[in-house]
Amino acid sequence: MSISLADKVIIITGASSGIGAATALACSAAGMPVLISGRNEERLASVAQQIEAQGRPVKMVLGDITEPDLSQRLLDTAQQHFGGFYAVFANAGVALDQPLYRMGMEEVRRHFDINFFSSTDLIIRAAQRLIAASQSGHLLSCSSCVAKFTLPGHGVYSATKAAQNHVSRALGMELQDRDIYVSSVMPITTRTDLFSTAATQRGLDGSKHKLPKHAPRFFVQTPERVARAIVKCLRSPRPEVWTSLTVKLSAAFLTLAPRFADAVLRRSATDWKDDQ
Repeated sequence: MSISLADKVIIITGASSGIGAATALACSAAGMPVLISGRNEERLASVAQQIEAQGRPVKMVLGDITEPDLSQRLLDTAQQHFGGFYAVFANAGVALDQPLYRMGMEEVRRHFDINFFSSTDLIIRAAQRLIAASQSGHLLSCSSCVAKFTLPGHGVYSATKAAQNHVSRALGMELQDRDIYVSSVMPITTRTDLFSTAATQRGLDGSKHKLPKHAPRFFVQTPERVARAIVKCLRSPRPEVWTSLTVKLSAAFLTLAPRFADAVLRRSATDWKDDQ
């Protein structure tokens, strides 16, 4: 099965940089009109200009994913500007590398609010609209390979991504008979602003923490590689989008051998110790 993406509208959050921006450009190149959302107006406008240069329609919606009405505003804007939508990519999120015993519950809730509740709100509202219109579609959430295992200092982050993955998998089974596809995107370490931003929030020099120390350089991928995998999934839907078979198989093994996994991962993940 190969689905034509020509003139199918996609909504993408967190589209001002990284995976979101790369996916917006890749979807546009595949013939999709794009509604992009993000907090940084200058960067978002730059992405919009690149999409326009490809000759595809684009609409910007500035806003923070945690705004109570943003999901509704995105879907309403897609309806008003494009006449509806086919796909949604709930991509916006934040990283965190800090031991749990040093965190307060307010910080834990904030990360779940950004990474899990906001994305879940968007895909559920989108699903409800597609169902009401008896329309096919495709809903995607940006989870992570660490949805399948965790690392010291990354417990909250991996928990939010695991929650995203489980919700997407369940929703996909629930919507299977309605011709609405649901996919979890499972990137490995990707060159984005995610890690430097997380380091800056901890009072560290973000320019020195562009990538986590536990990530072997040969496993680090570009946002464009993830974007290509997403477009491939839009054309041929599947429940999970992996960009590294090695990491996918490793995640399965780590699940089977938790004691070994803890020993290996504890030695490799040291970022969270930087501020101790």
